[in-house]
Amino acid sequence: MKYTVLILLMAASAAAASAQTPVKPASTATTSAKPATATAATAATAKPATATAAAAKPAVKPATATAAATPATTAAKSAAASAKPAATAAKSAATPAKAAATAQKSTAASTGVKLPPGVPPVKGILKPAFSLRYQDVRIGSGAVAEPNKMYKVHYTGWLGVNGRDDDGRKFDSSYDRPGQPLKDKDGKPVMGADGKPVLLDPQPMPFPQGFGRLIPGFDQGFEGMRIGGKRRLFIPWQLAYGAKGRPGPDAAHPGIPPKADLIFDVELVDVTDLPAPPSRPAAPPSRPAAPPVGTSAPVRVQPQPATGVPPSGTATKPGVSVPPPTPAATPAPPAPATPSSSATKPAPAASPTPATPASLAAPPAPATPAQPK
Repeated sequence: MKYTVLILLMAASAAAASAQTPVKPASTATTSAKPATATAATAATAKPATATAAAAKPAVKPATATAAATPATTAAKSAAASAKPAATAAKSAATPAKAAATAQKSTAASTGVKLPPGVPPVKGILKPAFSLRYQDVRIGSGAVAEPNKMYKVHYTGWLGVNGRDDDGRKFDSSYDRPGQPLKDKDGKPVMGADGKPVLLDPQPMPFPQGFGRLIPGFDQGFEGMRIGGKRRLFIPWQLAYGAKGRPGPDAAHPGIPPKADLIFDVELVDVTDLPAPPSRPAAPPSRPAAPPVGTSAPVRVQPQPATGVPPSGTATKPGVSVPPPTPAATPAPPAPATPSSSATKPAPAASPTPATPASLAAPPAPATPAQPK
């Protein structure tokens, strides 16, 4: 019993001592550790601040230089401020002219037509009425065709797309026209095996360009074309035979219907000068002018009869013969006029121009109605 109580007491005292003594040193160590950590953190934070302060010190000198440059900057700003009103006035004066030019440019850009300075611009959509179009199939190697010359061309014409049953019908071609007969050295036609004259290749059609002899679309379709070139023309009915068309001679050749667009394939073979116009015959000699008033006109002498009968009104005595009057001298025939060396010889007659095919001849102009009185 005695030993048991002692053991219990010793265990209780040991437990009480262990419960009180270890707790206090641990808290003290923790408390002492916190200031150390805070001190280290403070030291670490203080170093960047010191570095920032060291870096901020040199910045004081540039600030001093900026302060020294302030008067010059202020003077420049004041000069610029005084120049702004003049620039503003110049801009305001140029604004109306720019606005007008911009409006004209915008109008020209919207319509696609460049206007001269005197024409005021207008608003509206530009719409084409009709135009002559073409495709160059082959560029010729010769010279560019000059206007108002004699052109020699091969052609083939078809009806365009007109919404009719005869669209695409060929109505004329220079290749379908027979050529001239071939002749020998004596001028006689050469006969073929069939007993008919041998014909040459079809000849190109000559026409004077620019004189309105043909329809406008055909006449104007050779602009810029070179000799030897080929071109396809798309001619609207306004530049062809108009709203009336051109009736044909018979049912086999119906001609051109009203409002028909046409298509032509043309080849420019040659371009020459126009033939000289035939010289007019000389005017007959004019009658001599009447003499002026107050002057003596020449008296025409009447010829006397050659018989022995005296003139009427003359008394004769019986038994007395009257001598015959002396015959008047026969005037000498005028000498033939000697041709002057300076007289001009009559110009040779110009070769006749071949007739223009009826399919290309321009339609006659409508008769002008009589004006009411």
